[in-house]
Amino acid sequence: MKRLLILSLILAFAACNRVPAAGQDESPLANKSTLTKAECREYAAFLENAWRDSVKTAETPALEAKVIKRGQYTMRLDWKIFGNKPADGRSLYISLHGGGGGPASMNDQQWANQLTLYQPAEGVYLCPRAITDTWDLHFRPESDAFYEEIIRMAVACLDVNPDKVYLMGYSAGGDGVWRLAPRMADHWAAASMMAGHPGDVSLLSLRNLPFMIWCGALDAAYNRNEECAKRIEEMDALQAEDPEGYVHEGHIVEGREHWMYLDDAAAVPWMARFRRNTTPDRVVWCQGDEPKENFYWLGAPAGEIAKGKVVRAQRSGNTVEILDCDYSSLTLWLNDAMFNLDKPLTVTCGDQVLFEGTVERSPEMMRSTLKKRGDLSYIFPSNITVQIP
Repeated sequence: MKRLLILSLILAFAACNRVPAAGQDESPLANKSTLTKAECREYAAFLENAWRDSVKTAETPALEAKVIKRGQYTMRLDWKIFGNKPADGRSLYISLHGGGGGPASMNDQQWANQLTLYQPAEGVYLCPRAITDTWDLHFRPESDAFYEEIIRMAVACLDVNPDKVYLMGYSAGGDGVWRLAPRMADHWAAASMMAGHPGDVSLLSLRNLPFMIWCGALDAAYNRNEECAKRIEEMDALQAEDPEGYVHEGHIVEGREHWMYLDDAAAVPWMARFRRNTTPDRVVWCQGDEPKENFYWLGAPAGEIAKGKVVRAQRSGNTVEILDCDYSSLTLWLNDAMFNLDKPLTVTCGDQVLFEGTVERSPEMMRSTLKKRGDLSYIFPSNITVQIP
């Protein structure tokens, strides 16, 4: 009966984010109720290999066709590969084209143009054709799942390192970066916005995402130049309050209008300096236009997520301090890189202790988090859910 239960769980996982399918999970660790630290490392390696094989099989047709389809939407892809593959895997630059609200032919032309703009010294430079021709074509709510699939495809099929994925975009693509960088900050190693308008986006979630802002000093349409200058000042202020976070650079380029004559190409080597940190000591999470249930090592109740809700939490040693939380409860995802899971953990909020005790490492939790996140860097063997006073 226990084996049947495990197989049914694995089948369910396989239907979503390509966790090992039935017959693939031959690791004896899958049958254990708890794991040691060493067993977690072994099982994570097994899950990674099986996940890569499964995703590669599932995504190869889309890779060869250079097309991803989800429901009523289609995203066409094109890419170039630069340099030799490093020992730790290739980089991936997702570069969003200009255009926006207008005829498909205009956006097609802008998509083709985007592929020629930048040349990283190393990596996969990939340009997705937006799924609509609306003004918000890159950051429609439906878009996020496409970008996540691009990353999975690139990791499994093109040997990309999931912690070397960078986001960039020009004009309407810059509009997309303003929205996607904060709301998907836990996916990117760094991001650069070129000549886009920030709208009403909150920058709080950029705490652990190196971020670059580029705009021509004469780019006055929609007040882009003034709005970008304000957001540079905002990032300056956030970093002044939190010096270990909000790494950024801002460039209002003198004498340039909307086209910056590739002065902004300096963003590519700047981004390449950084690697994604999936378990930062401090997380600031402000829900964006497309609310998320999980962000780095935090999880919020699905029924309560809404734009603008904020969580601030930090960890030190085996203690987590919740500084601010707009939810009734909060889930903390845990692994051995973050904590000594063989010793008691403490979770506090203000002067109240919300949790104190030990946790177990579970192979089922590892499978579940890989299914939930579809990201090899977010395999967690343990979690704690606390009620917020």
